[in-house]
Amino acid sequence: MLNEELMTYLLRFTTLDIVLLAVAGALWCYLMYYAIRYLGAVSRRRPKTTDAPEAETETKPLPGVSVVVCARNEGEHLEAYLQSLLSQDYPEYEVIVVNDGSQDDTRDVLDRYSRQYDRLHTTFVPAGARVMSTKKLGLTLAAKSARYDYLLLTDADCRPESNQWIREMVAPFAQTGIEVVIGYGGYFYEPGMVNRLTRYQTLYSGLQYMGAALCGHPYMGVGRNLAYSKALFFRSGGFTDTMHLRSGDDDLFVNKVATARNTAVVSSRESITWSESKHTWHDWLIQRRRHLSVSHAYRWQTKLWLGIEPAVRGLWYVSLILIGILAHPITWVAALLLALVRGITLVVVINHGAQRLGERSFGAWRLWWYDLSMPVLTLLLMNPHGQKNPTW
Repeated sequence: MLNEELMTYLLRFTTLDIVLLAVAGALWCYLMYYAIRYLGAVSRRRPKTTDAPEAETETKPLPGVSVVVCARNEGEHLEAYLQSLLSQDYPEYEVIVVNDGSQDDTRDVLDRYSRQYDRLHTTFVPAGARVMSTKKLGLTLAAKSARYDYLLLTDADCRPESNQWIREMVAPFAQTGIEVVIGYGGYFYEPGMVNRLTRYQTLYSGLQYMGAALCGHPYMGVGRNLAYSKALFFRSGGFTDTMHLRSGDDDLFVNKVATARNTAVVSSRESITWSESKHTWHDWLIQRRRHLSVSHAYRWQTKLWLGIEPAVRGLWYVSLILIGILAHPITWVAALLLALVRGITLVVVINHGAQRLGERSFGAWRLWWYDLSMPVLTLLLMNPHGQKNPTW
């Protein structure tokens, strides 16, 4: 008798149970699709391949390349990492460093290296330049002075993974029609929560924008590791439409000019660059706000695409809470099974992507916590109230 009553209770579904489970299931399906298709795209491709239009098979010799670095008070980093740019195994390239009003020993470091390397060239942003973004002005000056047809961008605090970095990043330009090449720029591992959060956010963002490009929807790249043709830069007007914004010299430009047919992705280990992460929460918050400050200037299609996933993710967690409060115990079990499958998928996809991009893996509990908290934190950081204009 007790068993019959128990079975009757367990099988007593209500309309609310069905609705909540159906909603949770639909949200789960989208999140699984997103994780496997986009976040897992880098993991699915062969390590030494690049994404480019398959119909275009004509190839060209490897082109000359101008590596461009903007530096403001980066004497210490140039001392540490400029050598790695000047000693690349590539036949024809130059390195252009733009001194953007530095007050430290940047000029002395550049003068010393210029005497040692003929391929190093320097320029500067004129003092008192009345523009919102002197970095964009510096990049424009470097593009105008570049002797080669392709520009490869990185930062002063970046070190390439290997001396094959240039070769890997510009190889797709040998294919007809390619004008934009998107690479991955990670951060050095250091102990501490700030570094761990920075590396996770960078990895997730990298899997996201590289995966989108691999699926035919390029929308951004990072200036730590990005290449494009000089002709495309000037043909599209460069930064003329974003010069009033302090940031966006990389992602907004790619968002404007990249298409499924003119963009390639490089994810080989040799193509990666590594940078130093921020060391304090204050500096991390400033960096994140700077990155998010230009999101409003993306194409509306990009904003819609980027907004759907975190919104669905938030609704997914809300649905789990509502099921826990209002639903039948059997519905709890079904929801927990869905959550477990998604959690395992997330761990596998992100950590496999981390392995492919040379990053350290993340523990399951930490990934699940980031998955829950990062959309909320991003929303708070995008709140304009009380923010100061971010500087580059």
